[in-house]
Amino acid sequence: MNKTKKNNYLLHIGLFILTFLTTTIAGAEWISGTPGPYEISFLAKGLPYSLSMLFILSCHEFGHYFAAKIHKVDATLPFFIPFPSIAGFLNFGTMGAVIKTRSPIETRKAMFDIGVAGPIAGFIACLIILFWGFTHIPGKEYILSIHPDYFSQDFGKGQLELAFGNTFLFSFFKNIFVDTSIFFPPMSEIYHYPYLCVGWFGLFVTAMNMIPVGQLDGGHISYTMYGKETHFKVAVISFAILFILGTLGILEGVFDFGVTFGWSGWLFWALVLYFFIKLKHPPVPDNTALDFKRKLLGYISFIILLLSFSPTPFIISFGG
Repeated sequence: MNKTKKNNYLLHIGLFILTFLTTTIAGAEWISGTPGPYEISFLAKGLPYSLSMLFILSCHEFGHYFAAKIHKVDATLPFFIPFPSIAGFLNFGTMGAVIKTRSPIETRKAMFDIGVAGPIAGFIACLIILFWGFTHIPGKEYILSIHPDYFSQDFGKGQLELAFGNTFLFSFFKNIFVDTSIFFPPMSEIYHYPYLCVGWFGLFVTAMNMIPVGQLDGGHISYTMYGKETHFKVAVISFAILFILGTLGILEGVFDFGVTFGWSGWLFWALVLYFFIKLKHPPVPDNTALDFKRKLLGYISFIILLLSFSPTPFIISFGG
């Protein structure tokens, strides 16, 4: 492989810059609650969002990258994936980032280390952003600058309302760091607060990646910890849970049973896993068991999944 193709820095930098632009625009949209176009001066308000987002994504992907380098696995630099704003579509300005390994991963130890390094690094980055967000909540004047009638009795009545679903970790941070005597936004307004929004999204993406299926990060960890047969059983159970949660979300949207548990997007993700990512993990030509420290780290990573996962990450309803 020639050096020019192997080190396409221009592509990596270009994608990073595009993702910076799309996340900055997305940040301005989430903060203001209205679509563009925006003036350049207003787009600057999207910078806390975009810089926080790129920080989390970079920590996650460079966790994979440096672990690959330690094990002498040839890997690309991260490819950041920009996603432009589309009217009527939930958009965070990016579809994440990925690295690509260009040489085989021959041992379970290497597969585990590369798989676990990304979500651990990304999760720590999420904690940093969430800590800052929860300890720097602006006063009521901030939400009033976005919704001047926020505290009126008629605010939001008869209008579609989007709320982010709670997670164990998000609730824990709120209970620990938020003074109950000051105003704290409900989950239907969190997205106007860039650090809380990005921190929540980071947990959401971490949970998606940590599902122990196929070649997701959680799949790498599960396969190397438990072996082929047990990993496949865990993957089937995980797929079934996502399928059920997704089906419940669709049924609730169609029949309005009043059961706010489940999200239709989980069904879509389950089908992507089944048809494209696959439930089985590709074989690794090594049966050496992981050492105790790695197994412990693996269990910690699955605790991160439980702390970050929301059965109903997005809730759309009519205000009343």
